[in-house]
Amino acid sequence: MTRTRRRLPARPVAALAVAAGVLGLVVATPPGEASPRTAPAAAAAENTATVFYWTKTKNWTLHNLHYAPDGGSWTTVPGVAMEAACTDWVKKTVTLGTATGLQATFNNGSGTWDNNGGKNYALGTGSITVKDGVVAHSDPCAGTEPTPTPTPTDSAKATVYYSGEALGWSTVNVHYQPAGGAWTTVPGIGMQAACTGWWKREVDLGSATSLKAAFNNGNGTWDNNRGSDYTIGTGVSTVRNNVVTANASDPCAAAVPDTQAPTAPTRVTAAADGVSVLLTWDPATDDRGVTRYQVTRAGGSGGTVVTDVGSTVFSDTGLAERTAYSYTVKAVDAAGNVSAASAAATATTGDEPQTPSAGKPLGTDPRKDPIYFVLTARFNDGDASNNRGGSQHTKSGNAANEDPMFRGDFKGLIQKLDYVKGLGFSAVWVTPVVLNRSDYDYHGYHGYDFYKVDPRLESAGASYQDLIDAAHAKGMKIYQDVVYNHSSRWGAKGLFTPTVYGVRDSQWSWYYDEKQPGFEYDGLTVDAKSGKSYYNGDLWSTAEPTGNTCVNWGKPTGGKSAEGYTVYNCQWPSPTSGMFPKALFHQCWIGNWEGEDSRSCWLHEDLADLDTESPAVQNYLIGAYNKYIDMGVDGFRVDTAVHIPRTTWNRRFLPAIQERVTQRHGAEAAKNFFVFGEVAAFVNDKWNRGSVNHSAQFYTWKERKEYDADDTKAALEMYDYEQQQGTGSQPTSTNAFLNGNTYHAPDHSRFSGMNVIDMRMHMNFGDAYNAFSNGKDSDDSYNDATYNVVYVDSHDYGPNKSSERYTGGTDAWAENMSLMWTFRGIPTLYYGSEIEFQKGKKIDCGPSCPLATTGRAYFGDHVAGSVTASGFSQVSSASGAVATTLQQPLAQHVQRLNQIRRAIPALQMGQYSTEGIQGGMAFKRRYTSGSTDSFALVTVSGGATYTGIPNGTYTDAVTGDVRTVSNGTLSVGAPGKGNLRVYVLNGTGRIGAPGPYLK
Repeated sequence: MTRTRRRLPARPVAALAVAAGVLGLVVATPPGEASPRTAPAAAAAENTATVFYWTKTKNWTLHNLHYAPDGGSWTTVPGVAMEAACTDWVKKTVTLGTATGLQATFNNGSGTWDNNGGKNYALGTGSITVKDGVVAHSDPCAGTEPTPTPTPTDSAKATVYYSGEALGWSTVNVHYQPAGGAWTTVPGIGMQAACTGWWKREVDLGSATSLKAAFNNGNGTWDNNRGSDYTIGTGVSTVRNNVVTANASDPCAAAVPDTQAPTAPTRVTAAADGVSVLLTWDPATDDRGVTRYQVTRAGGSGGTVVTDVGSTVFSDTGLAERTAYSYTVKAVDAAGNVSAASAAATATTGDEPQTPSAGKPLGTDPRKDPIYFVLTARFNDGDASNNRGGSQHTKSGNAANEDPMFRGDFKGLIQKLDYVKGLGFSAVWVTPVVLNRSDYDYHGYHGYDFYKVDPRLESAGASYQDLIDAAHAKGMKIYQDVVYNHSSRWGAKGLFTPTVYGVRDSQWSWYYDEKQPGFEYDGLTVDAKSGKSYYNGDLWSTAEPTGNTCVNWGKPTGGKSAEGYTVYNCQWPSPTSGMFPKALFHQCWIGNWEGEDSRSCWLHEDLADLDTESPAVQNYLIGAYNKYIDMGVDGFRVDTAVHIPRTTWNRRFLPAIQERVTQRHGAEAAKNFFVFGEVAAFVNDKWNRGSVNHSAQFYTWKERKEYDADDTKAALEMYDYEQQQGTGSQPTSTNAFLNGNTYHAPDHSRFSGMNVIDMRMHMNFGDAYNAFSNGKDSDDSYNDATYNVVYVDSHDYGPNKSSERYTGGTDAWAENMSLMWTFRGIPTLYYGSEIEFQKGKKIDCGPSCPLATTGRAYFGDHVAGSVTASGFSQVSSASGAVATTLQQPLAQHVQRLNQIRRAIPALQMGQYSTEGIQGGMAFKRRYTSGSTDSFALVTVSGGATYTGIPNGTYTDAVTGDVRTVSNGTLSVGAPGKGNLRVYVLNGTGRIGAPGPYLK
């Protein structure tokens, strides 16, 4: 981001299997699996599905299942009656014929429906649960049936209690194997809720005295004790935070049943926008914590609809035009207690807008997709009519260069998607798209209206939706840069916009525009009277406005402006003036960048720091970003993530993202919706100056204990607790590492939902070997470093916090690229680096120098002309300047690196090891899934010797050289700086043609 240093669920697996001979190993379904549904059972002549529905929180007297087998017809409304299964559950077994799934909704037979927020439930075969909107693969009633005639037995038993309080699971299965026996069928046997935070299951062991076990949430996320499974004996055992306690006391023995319902939600508001309604409310309270909410909608022809949501925001879409709707909200706690209904909120829809229909994310593993990062406004100009220079156009020197700050746009990016694809990139990271408002806001980080796309980026036929759709049509993803931490200095429209003191006198009339009733700022439209698109007449007042909280309104400060004019109190936004409400914004400047105040004070005068622990702020932001999820973006890059407490991410924003993607696009899309945060740590330490709360890897983990229900208090409690725990007591992971030569199933049960930019490698990319060494040193502290986003430089900094674009030379760039494209993580390139664009130039100097002289210069001249990509890294035709650009050494280098990486799964998703390897930047990687087993030996620039590797035939993807290994050893000569060797076990041959470095 641009600044001046002024001072829910884990990643699920779509379908599961147990690898023969490797007990408890979870293997994901091959990438071709398209169905965003629960895992199907083994196909039979006639498939069946037993659907369990949770009844406790709905309070219906009857339950019907209305369904349609895939490719078949719906049952007649209201469907088929469900039968009692066990306490709080009903069920229905349906025959599907050859179908492998069904669409389903539920109703009470009297016109009240649960249809998954209008999307229906996509269910597979086997035993499936639907509990408060969450679908899982489980039989919650297995083993609960009474035994008609109990008989004495000498069979040993194990009573297993599992704590899921740190995981947020609503369903728990235990998958187990008695010693000497066979494993249960995946996903295992359903556990029963025993008391708050604990699940219970009694297991009959027969003659065995112990069992191996792993636990899962029925939706693809496993806790397998970091790949080792749990060993559990007879009697009572507890499993909590990877620790088994044998002969334990019953953790629920002293628990008092929770019978107290939450309070009813308050301040429910409903606002219509076209045929959608945005509903928000203040959180309810509960003695043990609210877990979900039920939104009930009445009105229209669809009857009454009940939808379960996990946040205090709900966007109801696809409604009828010009129709009145009424909404009430109830709160639900973990015990299933339901509050009274809130007061009703009403809204009437308007006409359906004439906009493109929403897209759908591609939904594939993000590690497959190298990222090309563009400042949209500086990349390529496809429509000159939306160019705007802003208030600093002349002062900055941009006018003299005929280079308005807003120059590139979505149309220009759409025109050059084939350039990006021709380089081999399949994901594009775009800077924030929301309407900005400041003196110099082309970069997008000064958000003003979070619900509106900035018109300076859009054109007729080239809206943001058009960009998303055009990228998807080419098999490319769009990652949207998003900001939760702050708004523009002018606040956030719809939440709060400050009014400053202004006066049109002999000194200041040039600065303050006359008020134009009815004129609304959008950054693009020019106010006819002032001739400005940056009109500010709506932001100031000479008279003190009603409700003003700014201190000493309009009184001279005693100071003078740069022009020598009188300066007044409340003339500019400030956190310490009282201008911003404490309920929505923080009130201080950051003093210690590694202190608690870095999460609760302003970064810069242009960035009004939002109180992200405020329910009103949370609702505003969740509602805004739901809009872009609905449009089909493939992920979010999160700006300034470190300046928001991890508890708030884990409690509010990350679960809201997962919930919305799941609801709108399905579980598979949610699993692969890629969230990666900027946790800026500009040091070379593993832990940022010893502060865990300010370190990138810290944000990849869920909380490991419960905190106060109040988000502000929880943030402080977590900060103090984790700082006291220190760096030596943080969780560790083997998810990025091979076990010898063997790939093992990663344990993502404690993954927060946020991946991160690899700041440590970024800071050390002045030298590739330093980046490699520092990256390896940190990898055990991330939940899964194979998802780290890796780049050399960006729109903010170069390596070692340099303020210039990387200038280490072409050979060093080639070496850095060769490492990034073969080592763990997702390689990312800042626009123009493929030709060393603006190397050595200051990345950002604000309006004090022309953009043309910076690392944010306009790139369109270098991609002018025509280009057509026939595939990734495949250019079928190019003419003009873009053809010359594509012939540059680094452009050709990255083009082939992308070819090689795309062809070798181990380089995309594999774990790695340096065990048994002699060499500098040398390592081995492997990825195993289903029928895919990809094993590669890599060395960058220098030679290497690999020992203890599998015997077989290895082929170098760079040269085509073939080696046969019979003694577990392979030696490779030094290929030279920037070059590399990738010997692939059972490889198919050379990939791509020799180039300036890869040869």
